[in-house]
Amino acid sequence: MNERIDTVPADVEYHRVLAGEKRRIGRGILTIVLLIGGMVGFSLLLNAAVGAVDAAIRGDEREMSLPLAQAVHMVSVAFLIPWSMLLQRWLYGVRGASLTSVISRFRFDIFGRALVLVVPAWIVLMTLQSLGPIPESPVWTNTDVLWFIVATLLLTPLQAAGEEYGLRGLVFRVAGGWARGARAGLVVGILVSSAVFAVIHLATDMWLNLWYLIFAVGTALITWRTGGLEVAIVLHAGLNTLAFTLQAALRQDLQAAADRSAGAVEDGLLTLGPAAVIVLATVVVWMLTRRSGPARTPSTAATGATREAAGSVVVGAQQGL
Repeated sequence: MNERIDTVPADVEYHRVLAGEKRRIGRGILTIVLLIGGMVGFSLLLNAAVGAVDAAIRGDEREMSLPLAQAVHMVSVAFLIPWSMLLQRWLYGVRGASLTSVISRFRFDIFGRALVLVVPAWIVLMTLQSLGPIPESPVWTNTDVLWFIVATLLLTPLQAAGEEYGLRGLVFRVAGGWARGARAGLVVGILVSSAVFAVIHLATDMWLNLWYLIFAVGTALITWRTGGLEVAIVLHAGLNTLAFTLQAALRQDLQAAADRSAGAVEDGLLTLGPAAVIVLATVVVWMLTRRSGPARTPSTAATGATREAAGSVVVGAQQGL
């Protein structure tokens, strides 16, 4: 693993941080395989460990309760955050913190602005979509509803962030370095990361796969233009958290809600609402950065004024979301 670098190159777009003189496609495929393998491995190990402890405490071999199963799943996916950072550091020699943004830290100002503007849109949309007939499940108890919502509110944002660090972060960057130029790398990065995102959801329903691709392409473009994962995390975490919370509050049949087989989505129009939110967010970010272009890593030789101006462009890109 030569050609290692310890710092993020100056004036490089987010998806090109791992690009080098060689395309290193083999190393990139290995990285993606290890990322997915880690995700599956964390889930299996955590389920086995927690399941054994839970069975020992209860003294029987019954399945885990709904809230505990939810918590285990969320935590296992959240492990992709440190795992993605470790893989980038190990295989490319670039510090893991750079996955967060072009300035190698989480930009809470951008995150906060996106949170205030995106979450209300998800609340209105999810509420409207929940007004129709919803199949209920008799397995819910009041205690399960309470603890499921608690687990969802606390852990689902981490689960969504894990997927963003893995897909819009590591895979986007890995594939973005396979082409010679920045624009070609952008196309390859978006296509590969979006395809991997759709595949890991194991859906055979046409409408669900179309939704996954729209979501993945939109959040990848937003990550490129804003130079970080913050807005993508808000979009992903906001949707998942509200969806899971409503499922518990309305005592929905989780097995039916999780069905991704062909024909699972009877009305494809139901995917248009969430897709519209992603498309609108992408268009707004693009328009607000059309003159400045995508945010880049600040040059170490840049003046403080230049850094401040670059930061203002990124922050401004979020004000229209």
